[in-house]
Amino acid sequence: MDDTTENSIKAVGCILNDVKRPLRDRFRALFTLRNLGGHDAIDEITKSFTDSSALLKHELAYVLGQMQDEYALPILIKTLKDTSQEDMVRHEAGEALGAIGSKQALSILQEYSSDSVIEVAETCQLAISRIEWLQNVKKDEDERLSHNPYKSIDPAPPALEQNVIVMKSVLLNESLSLFERYRAMFSLRNDGSEEAITALAEGLKCKSALFRHEVAYVLGQTQNPCGVDQLVINLQDKRENVMVRHECAEALGAIATDKCIKVLEKFKCDQERAVKESCVVALDISEFENSEQFQYADTLSKVS
Repeated sequence: MDDTTENSIKAVGCILNDVKRPLRDRFRALFTLRNLGGHDAIDEITKSFTDSSALLKHELAYVLGQMQDEYALPILIKTLKDTSQEDMVRHEAGEALGAIGSKQALSILQEYSSDSVIEVAETCQLAISRIEWLQNVKKDEDERLSHNPYKSIDPAPPALEQNVIVMKSVLLNESLSLFERYRAMFSLRNDGSEEAITALAEGLKCKSALFRHEVAYVLGQTQNPCGVDQLVINLQDKRENVMVRHECAEALGAIATDKCIKVLEKFKCDQERAVKESCVVALDISEFENSEQFQYADTLSKVS
């Protein structure tokens, strides 16, 4: 690494780790570090796991998973094991371990696959399934998977089946494993048709909070207005899991219709900090979606 790149990473890291900075500036710095990559960038990202914002720490873990660098395994394992961390942060650390896909993470994921927090347990189960799939996938199967236009590292590969009606039935069948249903979810997302997006939106009514959160995530990725009404319903529901409400807010920011923006303005003072902060960040995202002012640099190939 040359001195210029090293100095750039340090400068961006200073923004990320400055608690006095607006959250939107820190998010932008985080995704800049993701794009710069390397161990120095990971070290800067790691520093913010002591922050008071669960939303920011959740996003740190997400970014580390997307970078797919085994150098991040120790901090992600530490975060997963730390029961003083918020549930959404521990969940994202487990998902990031699955995204990196290293066999080194299997033992810790096995240990926490029965965690008392159901969202953490289910995340670890999914991560194990993904790593095992990576170890056993045949080349011909991999080549037949539908194309992911969003370039994200997902918790499960898309299903080989691509018929929307069949995939909808798998998505909504709560007797099947989460891994199978996630595969259907990503197959529907990759399809991208109005029929597929409408099917995805129905998943926001399913029992698992983790599942609903992932549905919101993929609806945001598609940026298709077909899912807006159901996303708004879940965001407005004060009984809904915070992790789901936060993801609905980010998805609405990515879709960025006038209705989305009005709803986000309404909830940017929500009593739940993670929801409030998500609305603030989502409004920044929506501003980007409607202007050329800033390259969000794949931020919202997630929309986290």
